[in-house]
Amino acid sequence: MHPGWKSGRIARARYPEAPGPRPIRVPSVLDEFLDLFLPPSCARCRRALPSHQVLCATCRARLSKIPLSTCARCQQRPSQEFLDLCTTCSGQRSPLQSCRAAIWFEGDALEWIHDFKYPGRGLAGFDPRARAVVSELVVRAGLESQGPPPELVVPVPLHPRRLRERGFNPAALLARSLSRAWGVPCNPVALRRRRDTPSQTRLDRAARRANVRDAFRACGKQPSHVCLLDDVVTTGATLEAAARALHAAGSTRVTALCVARTPTPRTRRRD
Repeated sequence: MHPGWKSGRIARARYPEAPGPRPIRVPSVLDEFLDLFLPPSCARCRRALPSHQVLCATCRARLSKIPLSTCARCQQRPSQEFLDLCTTCSGQRSPLQSCRAAIWFEGDALEWIHDFKYPGRGLAGFDPRARAVVSELVVRAGLESQGPPPELVVPVPLHPRRLRERGFNPAALLARSLSRAWGVPCNPVALRRRRDTPSQTRLDRAARRANVRDAFRACGKQPSHVCLLDDVVTTGATLEAAARALHAAGSTRVTALCVARTPTPRTRRRD
C-alpha cells in the first residue's frame, strides 16, 4: 500500500480552512516509520516505489499529460509566443484568468477519476488508490503552474441535495490536498450552489452556460486571488459561473485547476 493512501502524505500537513497561519509539516521520522512497515508501491501495477510517489514511470506514462506550452485557458491550442493564451482566447473575455488541467480525460484517466468520484459502498468498496492518484495529479499541476500561489483555494460546490446523496464533494478533497501543497488556506464553503442544476453531460457549450447561469453565490467578501478546484473540465462553463460569483464578492483574479480536461476531436487528431 502506498504511504499516501494511509496518511495523506501527498503534501500532507495540518492546515486551516480559513485564512490563518502557514501549515506545519509533519516530521519526516513518521514517514520513515510508515515506510518500514508499509512499503510504498505503484497504485496500478504494485511495483515497489520510492517514498512519496503514487505511480511508477511506466504507469504514469499511460496518462496523457497536457503540455505547459498550451493555452493557459483552453489548453486545446498552443499559446502565442510571449503570451500564455492562444489567439482565440486572447480575443475573448472570461472571468477566468487561467484554467489548467493536469491530464486529458481519456484512457486510464477515465477509470481513475470514476473510481475516485464514485467509490463502492461500504468498506468492501473503499479503494484509496484512486484518491491518491488524482490528488497527486492535481498537486503536481499546481506546483508546476507559473506565477504566485493564490490567497485561497475554493472547491466548486455541490448542491446540498447532491452532497447528501453522494456523501462527499470530490472537488473539496482535491482542494484540501492542493492547499496543503501550496501552504495556503482552503475554504470549502466560500461558494454556495443556489440551484440543483441538471447534468451537463449531454449539453453543448451554449446550453451548459445557460444551465449554470447564476447558479453560484459567494458567502461573504473573498480575497483578491482565488483558485477554483474541480475534477474534470469540458467547456469551462461551470468554472466560469463560479468565477463570476467570486468576482462579484471582491476577487480580482480567479484561476482554475482541475485533474483532467475533456479533449476535443481536434485535439485528438493533433495528438
